[in-house]
Amino acid sequence: MKTDPIHTLRKLSQQYAYTSIQMHEAVGRKAGLTGTDHKYLGFLIEKGQMTAGELATLTGLTTGAVTGLIDRFEKKKLVRRRLSPDDRRKVIIEPLTKNIMALLEPLYRDFRAGTEQLIASFPAKERKVIEHYFLKAIALMEATTEQLNQK
Repeated sequence: MKTDPIHTLRKLSQQYAYTSIQMHEAVGRKAGLTGTDHKYLGFLIEKGQMTAGELATLTGLTTGAVTGLIDRFEKKKLVRRRLSPDDRRKVIIEPLTKNIMALLEPLYRDFRAGTEQLIASFPAKERKVIEHYFLKAIALMEATTEQLNQK
């Protein structure tokens, strides 16, 4: 059994990712969505309105799958479709942030509070190390995603 620190941290990172998937699936089910659907709502909240094509590119889904996703969101009044004022062939997907937050915020309330307490429990110097790790890990994942999408 390996006990070197890099192997241990890599395994913890892996476990963190798996546990995150399980939690988001549970949140999604409680919200009447799939885990991935509710994470795609997060993209819309973070990035704001976008075309269906832009959402497809961002998520890696096919345009057909994005159409189904938007249909599901629209049915739950979480997004609105509207024609682009510049090009009426384009459809803009507008997140209805107030509705999304009303659905998801109560499901994350305890987790968010616990996360804030956990982060606050570290001295500022250690929080900087954690921040540095996440920034570098995110950049590495983005580069890997981009590389895989090009093949």
